[in-house]
Amino acid sequence: MNTTAPLPGTRLLSDDLLLGIRGRAAGYDDANEFFTEDLADLAEAGYLRALVPVEFGGLGATLEQVTEAQIALAAHAPATALAVNMHLVWTGVALALRNRGDDALTFLLDEAGQGEIFGFGVSEPGNDLVLFGSKTDAQPQDDGGYRFTGTKIFTSLSPAWTRLGTMGLDSSSPDAPKIVWAFIDRGESGVSQKDDWNTLGMRASQSQSTVLDGAYARPDRVFRTLDPGPNADPLIFSIFATFEILLASVYTGIGRRALELAVTAAGRRTSLKNDGRALSQDPDIRWRIADAAMAMDAIYPQIRDLARAVDVQENRGSQWFAQLAGLKHRATENAKHVVDQALRVSGGSSYFAGNELGRLYRDVLAGIFHPSDAESAHATVATAWLGPLNE
Repeated sequence: MNTTAPLPGTRLLSDDLLLGIRGRAAGYDDANEFFTEDLADLAEAGYLRALVPVEFGGLGATLEQVTEAQIALAAHAPATALAVNMHLVWTGVALALRNRGDDALTFLLDEAGQGEIFGFGVSEPGNDLVLFGSKTDAQPQDDGGYRFTGTKIFTSLSPAWTRLGTMGLDSSSPDAPKIVWAFIDRGESGVSQKDDWNTLGMRASQSQSTVLDGAYARPDRVFRTLDPGPNADPLIFSIFATFEILLASVYTGIGRRALELAVTAAGRRTSLKNDGRALSQDPDIRWRIADAAMAMDAIYPQIRDLARAVDVQENRGSQWFAQLAGLKHRATENAKHVVDQALRVSGGSSYFAGNELGRLYRDVLAGIFHPSDAESAHATVATAWLGPLNE
């Protein structure tokens, strides 16, 4: 086991590992299969332990270092990167809390260091409150544990997670209502997955719906009870920050790969109108590639800046949530724009099934569905600058 913390700038994923993952991506997408071999290789490389401190058996990487790795991984296999993201979010949350003197998720770091895989079971159908409310019932038990009943959607890593981080609403305790956060072991009764992941893109993530029917969380796995609604608790900040930054990294990786493919296509394609010269000499094509490159150049420093700010516990006050929501929105919209430019540069061949750009086009669309969506992001930023709406 590698327990040496990576030096600043050290790459967490080797070229050989990434190229092997890229070689399987199209097959997983075509067959709508989970990325079993990718996950095994990433686990073997220690990547699932990247954000786990060395003393817990991890690599001791920073969030900033992992954003760079996620960009690279997504450039090779977007669905693999997106699904692994959810495990990395939980380890990142545990690390952020521990760095701020909160040991509520120290057990998670210990278990992640031992090879457990964590799923993110938060999103629910018809719940646009996301972290601030829940349609799942959390029923308190005499021993201090909880039983959860409800449906969670977009549960990436569905075939592989061993621990599911989830939340529900306790409406029966004396101090109710409370949002209860806990982890459920995969072997518990009352946990099942629907075979409902047959999507336009991100197919290998196998983000199936998870049904909780009285699923039990032990008392030592119940780690937070909070009032519903917006909350200044460090847990909420840590989830929001880690989730948005790593998500922005994944979609930025898609944009990076789309730009690479556009440059290759421009050098390969020729124009009869211009005496058979390569399209890389066509002013219109050059403008599109320059436009895509400028868009990508602008997003990288934004991701690095916010990731580093989380790592060093920078205080950005009331602007934190606005900047995080804005980053996710810009990164996903930016990636969509770059993929679109790459398609226009690459021509009709990218419209055929099996073309990598066509897959990227389908994968990048998933970005509009993750929190914060465009409406929520704009509302968050408006509140930060203008204050809340008058009732």
